[in-house]
Amino acid sequence: MISTIVFILLVIAGTAFFTINALKVKRNIYLGKDLDRKDNSSERWKIMTLVALGQKKMFSRPIPAFLHLFLYVSFIITQIELIEIFADGVIGSHRILRPSLGGFYTFMISFIEVLSVLTFFATIAFLSRRNLLKVPRLASRDLIGWPKLDANLILFAEITLICFIFMMNGADEVLYSQGLSHAEKIGDTTSLGFSISGILGPILFGGLSEHALHIIERIGWWGHIVMVFGFLNYLAYSKHFHILLAFPNTFFSNLKPKGQFTNLESVTNEVKAMMDPSFTPPAADPNTPMRFGAKDVTDLTWKQLLDAYTCTECGRCTSSCPANITGKLLSPRKIMMSTRDRLVEVGKNMDANKGEFKDDGKALLGDYITAEELWACTSCNACVQECPVNIDPLSIIVEMRRFIVMEQSAAPTELNMVFTNMENNGAPWQFSQADRLNWKNE
Repeated sequence: MISTIVFILLVIAGTAFFTINALKVKRNIYLGKDLDRKDNSSERWKIMTLVALGQKKMFSRPIPAFLHLFLYVSFIITQIELIEIFADGVIGSHRILRPSLGGFYTFMISFIEVLSVLTFFATIAFLSRRNLLKVPRLASRDLIGWPKLDANLILFAEITLICFIFMMNGADEVLYSQGLSHAEKIGDTTSLGFSISGILGPILFGGLSEHALHIIERIGWWGHIVMVFGFLNYLAYSKHFHILLAFPNTFFSNLKPKGQFTNLESVTNEVKAMMDPSFTPPAADPNTPMRFGAKDVTDLTWKQLLDAYTCTECGRCTSSCPANITGKLLSPRKIMMSTRDRLVEVGKNMDANKGEFKDDGKALLGDYITAEELWACTSCNACVQECPVNIDPLSIIVEMRRFIVMEQSAAPTELNMVFTNMENNGAPWQFSQADRLNWKNE
């Protein structure tokens, strides 16, 4: 009875804390400007299914893709076992699904154990790639400090969770073989029949007393559920929020061609008015100050802010960026991480000021991202193409460059020359209008 009460309190506290943090993340995302992404729903569902659920873009790099697949499939399938743990915790039962499912139950738990073993080796491989092999994209300066620690913490937590699973199942296997398990006996079997713990259980726990076995089984059971809630509430502080946000982020992907940039509505209306005197631009909202481009996170769209929270920090974008490869300061991954860091800071500012943002004298441009980074971008879209969850760093870069040019008039000298030539000559080159067609007379 006491354990049931403790379990229910854990569920309530864990769920409430996660809900509070999730609502803060949602609020932060919706600080961005409005953007309509409700068109072509069938295509969006297809993209989400292939990219988020099917991991389609991961397989451009097969080795990490298969390692990640083990973790991904294990994460999904183990939710079946988690359902049973919830039911057992609330009702006070033990392996409540086993009597009704029989052999299928044994198959499912065995399958989960096989996946857990594959996940264990995949996790070791990921730890090695980050800390021993030091794969360049996983050991760059972008990840110094908290990002590296965050990734390692999750990997160690994964190993701990696997250990709890085999403690629970292994000890229960030995108890069952001795007729001491709380699990209901089915037929004349002397074993639960689990594929891995049926072997490991007797080896690791075979010589222990009944009391010790029950303690180990309970440690495994409680450790498992505590790790699950701990991980759930850690997500809001970690890059691993992409586990949840990858689905909406891919659903709201940009369906336009990658080379197509957005136009500022205010500028478009001005051009239309110049070309067509009868055109009447829509009235601007007097309560909304006009800004060209983006200086801070609130100048970006909600989708760009969702991108920032969805970033997995895998570095595929940066490792494919020609500017970064040639030694430029630009890192698309760092653009997304800096955007998220600034957004989190803005959210904390609002929390401390009863929901209102108090000017802190900072901005995304300048304090988090420098002009040198932005102008190094070649607009090639390699980062957009490579991202496994369809994040678009280029759109943020372009908006911030717009602000530099149109608000600060601080474009690089080479661009200012182009702008001057276009204004005076109608072309990027320093030729007069009269000389532009001389080539045809050659």
